[in-house]
Amino acid sequence: MAPPGPKSRHTLTLYTSSDGVECHLVRLVLAVKGLPYEALEIGSPRVDSELLLYNPTGLVPTLVERDIVLYCAPVVAEYLDERFPHPSLLPSDPLGRARCRMAMQRVLVEWEAPLRKILANGEEADAQRRGLRSVLLASVDLFKAAKFFLSPELGLADCAVLPVLWRLQAAGIELPPSADPIRQYAERMFETAFFQRSLTDRERKMR
Repeated sequence: MAPPGPKSRHTLTLYTSSDGVECHLVRLVLAVKGLPYEALEIGSPRVDSELLLYNPTGLVPTLVERDIVLYCAPVVAEYLDERFPHPSLLPSDPLGRARCRMAMQRVLVEWEAPLRKILANGEEADAQRRGLRSVLLASVDLFKAAKFFLSPELGLADCAVLPVLWRLQAAGIELPPSADPIRQYAERMFETAFFQRSLTDRERKMR
């Protein structure tokens, strides 16, 4: 007998973790755009087995709607931005879009990756903590350049940066006064309605 196929989902469904940075990134995009969706958190046998029917890799975030299945946070984020273009989170010009994509990639590689290791409390956590703190301090001027991260308008780069900044306290990273531009940006953004809507219960307890 053939294994059962995934059930049809006619509304946006996001398979997500309760505390992952990349899942938070996608939830921020959904929140900014005010899109209704069903969030299914992995960790239960039912959700985990259902996710594998759609995405055999089991990776989250995974977005499902009808016959569409997408995973990899930047891919999902750009798909949502193109399909639901208001408000747009990518610049209208090719160079601006390329720069935004580069910023997202650097954040995920240079900020999110070490943060994940720190929160996992592995053997190299202290070294990763020092490295991430240094990277953040080297980025202070980027937060002075515009109202949002590298842009006068809210963009996908902000959606990548904010989940990292939200987790700094949980990671045991305290920034010095010289990093006040980062702190001011973060606190201003954390108070927005869309950011608050993007948080899971577990993420709220991180601060």
